[in-house]
Formats: sequence, C-alpha cells, structure tokens
Amino acid sequence: MTAKLLSGVEVADAVVSDVRKRVEILATRDIQPGLGTILVGDDGPSASYVKKKHEACKNAGIRSFHIELSASVSQQEFLKAVEEFNNNDEVDGYIIQYPVPPALNFNEALMRMNPAKDADGLHPVNLGRLVLQEAGPVPCTPAGIQAILVHYGIVVAGKEVVIIGRGPTLGRPLSLLLTTKQKGANAAVTVVHSGVKDIAYFTRRADIIISAAGVASIVTPDMVKPGAAVISGGISWEGKRLMPDVDESCAEVAGWITPRLGGVGPTTVAMLLRNTVLAAEARSQS
Repeated sequence: MTAKLLSGVEVADAVVSDVRKRVEILATRDIQPGLGTILVGDDGPSASYVKKKHEACKNAGIRSFHIELSASVSQQEFLKAVEEFNNNDEVDGYIIQYPVPPALNFNEALMRMNPAKDADGLHPVNLGRLVLQEAGPVPCTPAGIQAILVHYGIVVAGKEVVIIGRGPTLGRPLSLLLTTKQKGANAAVTVVHSGVKDIAYFTRRADIIISAAGVASIVTPDMVKPGAAVISGGISWEGKRLMPDVDESCAEVAGWITPRLGGVGPTTVAMLLRNTVLAAEARSQS
C-alpha cells in the first residue's frame, strides 16, 4: 500500500484566499487587521517561524508588528511587551512565540493577554470557549489538522482517533476539538503520552493517528493499522533537517500520511491569519 499525501499547502491556500477576501471587505470600513509577535531569545527555529508568519501577513494584506527581546530579559520586561500589544489598537491579535527562555514564566504572560487578542487560541478563556463550543479563536495547529481532515474527506465522526502527546498547544486542545459535535469532529479520542507503556497498543486500532510528541519517527509502520490516516503534528530537528514524528516508511501501511515538509505547518500559519481576521471583524462591529 502506498499512502496518499495529506499536503497542507493546498488547504492553507484555500484558507488564505478566504482571509484575503475578508481583509478586502474590512478595508471598505477603513480597518486593516494587525498581527503581533513577541519573540524572546535567539532560538533559531522560533525566529524562522516568526519570519514566515510576517511574510504570510504581507501576502494576505495584514499588518504585522513585532517585539523582540533578549534571552536575558526580566519577567517584568516580558510582561511589559504583553501589555504593549494589549494596549495597541492597531493589533487585533498577537502571539508569544514558544518556547521562551527557562527563566521566564510563559503561563503568567499568557494569562496577562487580552483574550480577545489571543491569536493562538491558548488563553484559558478561549480554551474554555472551545470546551463549551462557543465562538472564539481555535488553537492554530489543531484547527489546521482538522482542516486537513475535512479537505481530504477523511471521516472523523464516530471514528477512533489516537493522539500522541498532551501538550497545551497541540495534543490537549486537539483532543477537545475532535470530540466536539461538529463537522470534522465528533470522534472517540484517546490521548497517550510518554507515561503510557505501550503506545502501539492504542495506535494499532486507530482509524486516525495524530502525533504531537515532537520526537522524530516515534510512529513506525508496526504501530499503524492498514489504511489509517497518519498525521505528524509534532516536529524536531536533526541539525538543520526538520524531522516529523511519523516515520516516512509508514506510507507503506497507512492510507493517508502527511509529507515530511508541507504538512501541518502551512495550515498552522493560515489559521493564525484567520484568527487575526476574526478578531478584526469583531473590532469592526464594536
């Protein structure tokens, strides 16, 4: 069996095309959406991600704002950057690029964010909205994964989904999203993690496997049920080479698989733009 590729590029292009149309409509009301980023330290991959996000903003007609802080910045200065974006009326949404240096308290900064400007959808208020199935920004990578499943017609409702990883940015919110009663969801979801002794016991029976562990090749062909959809949401680096959680040899067993490059990543950025435009639309109605 040779798996079909779940390219995120096509999905992201469709989302960004919709974003551009909405930006044009906002322009008729003299409103231009603005996205801000806060980057702390000199982490190479983080700097690269932020650069891509600003390039995507320019492509979609969204203004971008950026605050860059040194790795030695104090917690007080870190929180001051958060307040700066909270008080900037031109910034509709913003993100704090994760990870931050170990000496800083990321959660405290997250709690200081204005939930209405939370472009990543990770503020407790917005995660609570997700639980209650109320309107609000959905975490970007989970939303991108769901969009991929819907785009390629992979049935999620009633299916068994196994998520590897329970992190607050992907695994945990994705489990909430895929159990909601909506299109591209309503599944039976099991979350496993490093504390689970036999992860393969769960994955072998799954219709959909989504890895959010950030461990290269943690998912191998012997862990996959023939014909299953396998998505790598987590990544790691071997030198300058980006490595997915799902070993590429899983394509021999799976029915669907994300590619090493151009999988979930492009959809994450697209959903960030969408959340920013949604915030701008809310501003236009206030």
